Amino acid sequence: MGVISATILLPLPMAHPSTDPSDPILVRSLAEASREFDPTGADPERNCWMAVHRHVHGVLPSEYDIREVPEALYLAVLAQRRSLAS
Repeated sequence: MGVISATILLPLPMAHPSTDPSDPILVRSLAEASREFDPTGADPERNCWMAVHRHVHGVLPSEYDIREVPEALYLAVLAQRRSLAS
């Protein structure tokens, strides 16, 4: 009998985005990205949360999305956005 060879393909581990709230480049870029959502509602809290959610999970939240975002990162982004507005 012949030998049967099988190759098992395992998924590559996904790179996790940085969630370091002390990274000034990340925080500023997310604060600036949050402005993309201003035309749908100029609510800085909501828009910062949406920007952080997209960064962490790779997609915008759906209506019933309950996935969490890192609170420290969200608060840093919100503070940065508020300082940019001043």
